[in-house]
Amino acid sequence: MIRPARADDAAALVPLILHVLEAMELPFLATHGIETTRSLLTTAIQAAEYRYGYARAIVKTIDGRIAGAAFGYPSEVEPLVDLPFTTALQQSHLDTTLRLFTEPESYPDEWYLDTIAVAPTYRGRGIGTALLDALPPQALAAGKQRIGLNVDEANPAARRLYLRHGYRPVGNRILSGHRYEHLQKPLLPQRTRQKH
Repeated sequence: MIRPARADDAAALVPLILHVLEAMELPFLATHGIETTRSLLTTAIQAAEYRYGYARAIVKTIDGRIAGAAFGYPSEVEPLVDLPFTTALQQSHLDTTLRLFTEPESYPDEWYLDTIAVAPTYRGRGIGTALLDALPPQALAAGKQRIGLNVDEANPAARRLYLRHGYRPVGNRILSGHRYEHLQKPLLPQRTRQKH
């Protein structure tokens, strides 16, 4: 089942997020370590408006367990999505100028798929595909006609998956020292049925 994430999903979501952040080789993790990052994420994720807040996520569950999650938001809110992380830094008495992400990621006027993650024990079972298929209604509900995402150029399997799902290259970015390709998928607005 795919459903909106809830505040009580945080314990299951943080490990998924951490796995993605580790793969991205973010400087913040290298400097502050996994446990500090886990603690900060656990605090920040309680804020619905956070980049990884429950209000920005959908989850795929199997037998009541979270098998995967997708996090996204309209591009215009990107400057605000990390404010809860700054608050978590402050509460932990850390430098509030620190950032997990230092560069803008989204393109204008898109619904940005920030992160999609599948728990290791559920990989290869179509979880990522199911989550991707569930995104268009999220984007359309936010008034967006396209979904955008960044895929690491060192991950050709993920790129192939996105291309199979209708995403097309529109540009390139350097994020935390890694080259990413920005892909977008145009969406058709949902048509209302007319009675004849």
